[in-house]
Amino acid sequence: MRKSKPDLGGLKLNYRRTFLIGFAFFGILLLWQVYDSWCPTFLTDIFARRMYNLSSAELKAGDPDKILNVQWIVGIIMACDNLAALILLPIFGNLSDKTRTPIGKRMPYILIGTFVSAVAFPFIPLFFHHNNVVGMVVMMGVVLIFMMMYRNPAVALMPDITPKPLRARANGIINIMGYFGGAAATVLGIFLVLSKYINSPDAARNIWTIEIPFIIASVLMVISAFVLYKTIRENELAEELKEEMELGEQMAAVATPVDDDAPMSRENRNMLLGILGAEFLWFMADNALGTYLGNYVIYYLNSASSSTMILTIIGGVCSVAGFAIAGGIADRIGRKWTISCGLAITALGLLIMCFVMPTRTVVGEHGELSFPKIMFVVGALRGFGMALVHNCSFPMVVELCSSKKIGRFTGFYYAASMSAQTVTPVLLGLVFKATLAWRALPVYSLILILLSCSVFTGLVKNIKARKVENAHGLEALDGD
Repeated sequence: MRKSKPDLGGLKLNYRRTFLIGFAFFGILLLWQVYDSWCPTFLTDIFARRMYNLSSAELKAGDPDKILNVQWIVGIIMACDNLAALILLPIFGNLSDKTRTPIGKRMPYILIGTFVSAVAFPFIPLFFHHNNVVGMVVMMGVVLIFMMMYRNPAVALMPDITPKPLRARANGIINIMGYFGGAAATVLGIFLVLSKYINSPDAARNIWTIEIPFIIASVLMVISAFVLYKTIRENELAEELKEEMELGEQMAAVATPVDDDAPMSRENRNMLLGILGAEFLWFMADNALGTYLGNYVIYYLNSASSSTMILTIIGGVCSVAGFAIAGGIADRIGRKWTISCGLAITALGLLIMCFVMPTRTVVGEHGELSFPKIMFVVGALRGFGMALVHNCSFPMVVELCSSKKIGRFTGFYYAASMSAQTVTPVLLGLVFKATLAWRALPVYSLILILLSCSVFTGLVKNIKARKVENAHGLEALDGD
């Protein structure tokens, strides 16, 4: 017999609409996964070849220290992109809060950002193929800037039309949609192997190996934005849901009630700063893995780049499982301890990774070694643990503001994450340069995750929504 749903005080999540909003996140993670999986290796290859005057195949077969010596340059370029995002995210958040158009306040930014990003994205591998560093870096910058125009309003759209007590459940759904986008990107990477292009004696014949993932990502991102535009009518929904949003304000899980006409209370401000401080640290740790894991697999484990994609799929599947059950966990122990458990699980995975070594079994035609199977356990723990973290953290931030400031507080959330992603590639690149050891990657991330857990558990209170329970189990995937 099916269990009854928790009493939400008259509030009910519209699952169909939430899934449709999730199409925005589908496009974001699809593009981001392709970007993170390919661009750092593009930069590593092109700078190392220029510095040492070697072909890609000669470089991979040569001294691994040459690869490590250019990671700080790769880190700086990745950080410059993120620095632009750090500045632009709060700007677009504030602008969209104040925008009024016939299609809504978020939709214009979503449509323009999608179109420009989709057009520019396929030019990144094209410039790499022609060994044009300037063109490649400029296109990376264009994509990132317009993705920031898209990203903040797209993410703010969910809390715009979802009452506060329902946002954790809704956030799980849109994150699952996002991971479907990431999974689509990783499937492409399995069949279109980057190491095949790098090792090819006739790379011109294999340009589509690196071009197709970017083209498909652009096309799917445009389709996802079109679905969002055709199905979500912002202005109509804002009027229709006015009473539910007001009821949600009364039931919010905050230390003191939010009031637009009064300054933010000291208790709420301390909560916000504690969440953002811990978020900065856990994003430093997780982005280090996202940025350098592809290079770690290719140049340290000496495995095929497709192994990274398989690892990402395993992490994605476990992330979906985490998002599906995070509500039930939070219902029993609260959002604070759900996030803390997620950080602890992630730390366990990183501790295991610290002891992973390259195998001695040659399996590839270009000398690739077999992929250490224990890394799949690491990916699973990281995916599940960080899903618990992300499912509850964003709703906790926007819980602390009124509906008039959702874009601004979304900007705060992403400012913390993007500032972490600005710092960590440069810092870890310098660590690589100083240690000349790829094994510094898991150690670096583990230290930051432990610091993040300490900050979060020490500064953030465990407050539950008034008279409201989170979704249990797979109810987060239920339909109307």
